[in-house]
Amino acid sequence: QGVLVPGLGTFAVVHEQINGTEEAYVVRRPVFQLDMDMSCLRELVFPAVMIPGDIVIMPLDYWWLSQTNSLPPDMVRGCVEETILLYSFQLRDRQRPAFAFENIGILSCQDNVLCMQFHCSCIAGLESRDTWVALLLT
Repeated sequence: QGVLVPGLGTFAVVHEQINGTEEAYVVRRPVFQLDMDMSCLRELVFPAVMIPGDIVIMPLDYWWLSQTNSLPPDMVRGCVEETILLYSFQLRDRQRPAFAFENIGILSCQDNVLCMQFHCSCIAGLESRDTWVALLLT
């Protein structure tokens, strides 16, 4: 399944088949589909990522997040919304901060290319059998 972070984008796990010379590999790897206001992204390039239609996309679970940090769900929602708003303002003002997602990866902008770089540990946690193939693809 995927998770929609409103105003930012969708995280999902896709299955991808790679045909090797002797064997076919099917690996699970993370993807991020950016979904920000286009006025924030002027002059920026970002990779087009398509999440297959058969993947169920769920909204971000603010209640679950609140259980991990002992804050009320409404406060967590406000923090997430304000953080995304601040990030979009920084992009619009041509600032290029990195946006870190703990245990997942970093959304960063280098040479006007905005892309998600997943941590190796995130990829390895999704794909235990063919970890190196998944790492190379991601």
